[in-house]
Amino acid sequence: MANGRGRLEAIGGAFRIAFALATPFLRPWRTRWGATSEEVTRNWAGDLLVPGPDWQSTMAITVNAPPERIWPFLVQVGQGRGGFYSYERLENLIGCGVVNAERVLPEHQSLAVGDLIRLHRQGPPLTVAVLETHRALVMHGGPADGLATTGTANATDVESTWALLLEPGTDGTTRLVSRTRYRHGRTWIERLAGGPTLLEPISYVMTRKMLRVLKHLIEQPSGSP
Repeated sequence: MANGRGRLEAIGGAFRIAFALATPFLRPWRTRWGATSEEVTRNWAGDLLVPGPDWQSTMAITVNAPPERIWPFLVQVGQGRGGFYSYERLENLIGCGVVNAERVLPEHQSLAVGDLIRLHRQGPPLTVAVLETHRALVMHGGPADGLATTGTANATDVESTWALLLEPGTDGTTRLVSRTRYRHGRTWIERLAGGPTLLEPISYVMTRKMLRVLKHLIEQPSGSP
């Protein structure tokens, strides 16, 4: 099943995460999966929100569709919205509470800078920081975001951005790019919460699945909004 809801797919995803956790020496390859050298080194929308990241990942895939076909699927991303197009069973195993959409959801097409997008039912949300229609959706998270949901500032000094970016080609295809950037404090808790040791392997497996599912959904005829 392309949407990642099947039990066997979830087991496969779990094994991929376990393998990635055990192979940190493959990190330089994983953090640029599918991306060209130009895409990795390029300055993308939202990069200045975390200008000096401790680490980043740039992953990409070619979708045989123009940006306007892809954009509605990106706008509805989020917990309580269209989900994350990844391993749904694994996401819900840790309490995310997501249902990954297989079509454009009209009720989740309204998005504006300043809106909150949740990754988990109980975790602090990301804030929409950049929104360029058919081009860039950038979500930003930092210590201050804990204040909006819990009433107390997040004690962990971790700041991040997640950018979903569209770059049209000259042949009717589009490069779909996912870029994440992390900056963290120096304590071991902050290094664990914002460093690559745990986040990179999990993010790699889940993001690669997301990109492949989006490509499948959009390229099939029913993917038209």
